[in-house]
Amino acid sequence: MAEVKQELLELLKTRRSIRKYKPDMVPKEVIDQIIQAGTYAASGMGRQSPIILAVTDRGIRDRLSRLNGEIMGNSGDPFYGAPVVLIVLADKSCPTHVYDGSLVMGNLMLAAHALGVGSCWIHRAKEEFERPEGRQILESLGIQGEYEGIGHCILGYAEGEEPQAAPRKEGRVFHLD
Repeated sequence: MAEVKQELLELLKTRRSIRKYKPDMVPKEVIDQIIQAGTYAASGMGRQSPIILAVTDRGIRDRLSRLNGEIMGNSGDPFYGAPVVLIVLADKSCPTHVYDGSLVMGNLMLAAHALGVGSCWIHRAKEEFERPEGRQILESLGIQGEYEGIGHCILGYAEGEEPQAAPRKEGRVFHLD
């Protein structure tokens, strides 16, 4: 048991955002394991307000990339070539929806790292799903209600070496003994 705990602590310390991906698709079984980890994230009062959209269709992925880039004011690929995009949205009627969705994002990225898959949190999901194109995607899936985009968890296999952690800043922990 102590080995498993140490392994988890090591995963927490070594996960890094990947910003260059191989075009190879992540197997569906691996994507499903990552998604399942996301569904087990803590949520306020156990409400489980977040939902996850799993995008593996290249055309939809590219459409979202263009929309995200347009919002960012950039014509490049904000998804860095990653073949998979998991979009986390959360029900606005839940007062903790942003926090709940953020915890899902953390679980997704940590699970991906544990399974040898690179990930990165890409912003602008809020703006994407406030636009008609984003709302149309939700409607096409039969998703009703008011959802706020929390983030895109891009997934894929790293092209090149994974980055090393920057030194931790001093003075970020205070003890009240």
